[in-house]
Amino acid sequence: QLAGLAVIAFGLWLRFGGPMAEFATDKKSPELFFMGLYVLVGAGAIMSAVGFFGCCGAARESQCLIGTFFACLLVIFAGEVTAGVFAFIGKKVAIQEAQKIYEDAYEDYMKNPVGKVNSTIYRYHMALQCCGKGNVEQTGLPCPENIQLPKASNCLVEIQNVIDTHLHLVGIVGIAIASITIFGMIFSMVLCCTIRNMREMI
Repeated sequence: QLAGLAVIAFGLWLRFGGPMAEFATDKKSPELFFMGLYVLVGAGAIMSAVGFFGCCGAARESQCLIGTFFACLLVIFAGEVTAGVFAFIGKKVAIQEAQKIYEDAYEDYMKNPVGKVNSTIYRYHMALQCCGKGNVEQTGLPCPENIQLPKASNCLVEIQNVIDTHLHLVGIVGIAIASITIFGMIFSMVLCCTIRNMREMI
C-alpha cells in the first residue's frame, strides 16, 4: 500500500510539478510522456487497493484472498515490464514531441513577440532555464535573469536532458516497484502454502 501511494505521489509530481508541467499548460503537450505518467499513477492506485486486500487475506488467513493477491501482483508485474519497454522505445518520440511544442511557440513568438505568445515562451525559458535554440535569431527573446549564455542557450538540448532525466527516474521507480512486486508474490505464495499446511495438520 505504501509503495502504491509513493508511486501515485511520484507520478503526480512529474505530471504537475517541475519543468514538464509547463508543457501541459499549453494546448499541445507531449502525449506519449504524459500517457506513461497516467499509467504510472493508475498502477500506483491498483497497488494500493491490492495491498489492502492482501492485508485482509493475511489477517483472515484466507487462501482465496491471498491467491487473488498473488494473481493481481502478477498482472501488475507484467504491466510494469510492458510499460518499461514502452517507455524505452517511446523516449525518442516523447523528446521530439516536446521539442516540437517549443519550436512552435518559438516560431509564434518570432512572428508576434507580444502578448500571450511572449508569456508562453518566457514560461518555457524559466522552467528549462534556457533561452532560444542556440542561434543568432534568439536576440530579443524573453530570457530568464542571470542565465549563463551561451551555455544554457539551446532549449532543444535542455528539453532532451529533462525528459531523459525524468524517464530515468521513472525507470528507477519501476525497477523498485518490480522488486517489491516479486517479493510480494514470493511471500504470498509462502503464506498461502503455510496456511494450507496448517489446515491439513488440523
